[in-house]
Amino acid sequence: MYTVHLQASISYDILIGPGLIGNAGKYIRTVFKPCRACVITDSNVYPLYAQTVCRSLEENGFQYDTYVFPAGEQSKNLATLSNILEFMANQQLTRSDIVVALGGGVTGDMAGFAAAVYARGIPFVQIPTTLLAAVDSSVGGKTAVDLKAGKNLAGAFHQPSLVLTDTDIIADLPAHLLSEGAAEVIKYGVLQDTELFQWMCEKDWKQKLPEIILRSVEMKKRTVMQDEFDTGMRKFLNLGHTFGHAIEKLSDFSVPHGFGVAMGMAIAAGAAGKK
Repeated sequence: MYTVHLQASISYDILIGPGLIGNAGKYIRTVFKPCRACVITDSNVYPLYAQTVCRSLEENGFQYDTYVFPAGEQSKNLATLSNILEFMANQQLTRSDIVVALGGGVTGDMAGFAAAVYARGIPFVQIPTTLLAAVDSSVGGKTAVDLKAGKNLAGAFHQPSLVLTDTDIIADLPAHLLSEGAAEVIKYGVLQDTELFQWMCEKDWKQKLPEIILRSVEMKKRTVMQDEFDTGMRKFLNLGHTFGHAIEKLSDFSVPHGFGVAMGMAIAAGAAGKK
């Protein structure tokens, strides 16, 4: 298992390795005393992993509630956020309790934003279940929902207290989800890591998956520690995202984020090469 320590407005560990999801409660207990945990997930991830996470939470002394929303970017809006907040209030969560984000980037963004604004802020844990979330959105504290005017226009910076990335889950993802995440990894390679970029050019790049996640997270960590609130060098991590977000919105989010970023990087590279 790899451990990456990030020191920002709060300090926390990103754990990367096999079998973490089955021991989620044990790792969460190293950070929090037993309390109530609100597990937020989507309709795709819930039948796959929610029972495992909730069982582990219970075995380690946590009480839990589960909120499930329809999977997809179309759910990443103020209406879903409001429903999550009302659910948390109805379960009488307090500032001594926690949120657990179990899923991909949409789940992490919405659960993190809910944690940021509920009761003026409660802690949360990220358990990413996609490669894209593992290498990018689960680390660094950016949380948001989409507005009609555009993507991620309402949000907050709210760092997680722990990130658990189970490499077994990531390795078992279908090809299209691995490809989505690969776009963000390639972005890191283009920006700062020639060897990582070369790895992604190899047909068997998935054999290096734990190391790829580690290298990507370490690069994200270094950037966040220097520019937590995205006012300077962290903006470099948005390579491909300006065009990519426009593509997502104009497609009514039928183009997934990772593919939008890949197209955006191609457009940016083409524009940069023109005189």
